[in-house]
Amino acid sequence: GFELFVAGRSGTAAIDDNRRLCEFVYRNLGIVTQILPSLDTHSAMQVFHAIWLVDEHGNHPAPYTLVSAADVETGRWRMNPAVAAALGIDRGYAQRHLAHYTRRLAEGGKYDLTVWPYHAMLGGIGHALASAVEEAIFFHGIARHSRPEFQVKGDNPLTEHYSMLGPEVTEGPDGDRLGGRNDALIDKLLTFDAVAVAGQAKSHCLAWTIDDLLEDDAVRERLAPRTYLLEDCTSPVVVPGAVDYTAEADAAFERFAAAGMHVVRSTDPIAAWPGVG
Repeated sequence: GFELFVAGRSGTAAIDDNRRLCEFVYRNLGIVTQILPSLDTHSAMQVFHAIWLVDEHGNHPAPYTLVSAADVETGRWRMNPAVAAALGIDRGYAQRHLAHYTRRLAEGGKYDLTVWPYHAMLGGIGHALASAVEEAIFFHGIARHSRPEFQVKGDNPLTEHYSMLGPEVTEGPDGDRLGGRNDALIDKLLTFDAVAVAGQAKSHCLAWTIDDLLEDDAVRERLAPRTYLLEDCTSPVVVPGAVDYTAEADAAFERFAAAGMHVVRSTDPIAAWPGVG
């Protein structure tokens, strides 16, 4: 089988990527056997949203603020006690968790805690896939009698969850479990002859998903040679005047290619992809 792995949410910021992804699905209906889309699923009170943090004056951070372990240790940013109360979290635990969390991100070579604009809110229009992408996935399911397996992620208030395969931090400050690796999804991917990967964002959800796949030597050896990254169906996070993760996204794709994955374009005939024949 040939599987399309849509990592991250296909949002309105990547219109051309979405169009090319839809065209890829329709053009290859007879080849793609199953689609596994992911859905970021968030609420307002989560560690990566502004309401979670306050400074000494009670002000919240601006969108795209990066919060380091040092920022928490020095008191530049601290847990909002009103949020802790609303969620029924002990105030002392909440502050210890924030310090532990930012340290673990740094130790793991991850991005610093990023304050994102409120997005992918459960119950809101931003939670959905871009309508054209959803329609293409629906059409594929009907035409091929193939059920898309939606992967819902990102609803734990205590951790970011970029990767489809697990959250950024899996344990709290007391060893409490925040989440784990999605081994069932990895086992599913290993059953396919080829896996095409697309979606948003090239620098975050998609990149960390692939990094997690490559973390296990056995999985990397089996899956990397049959993984195809649709480079023209993904883009990094770029907000003019705020952040630009283009360099990080390009470096990630260089790592993936060096690991044996194939960087291709959606317009290239699948039969011409390396190793497909």
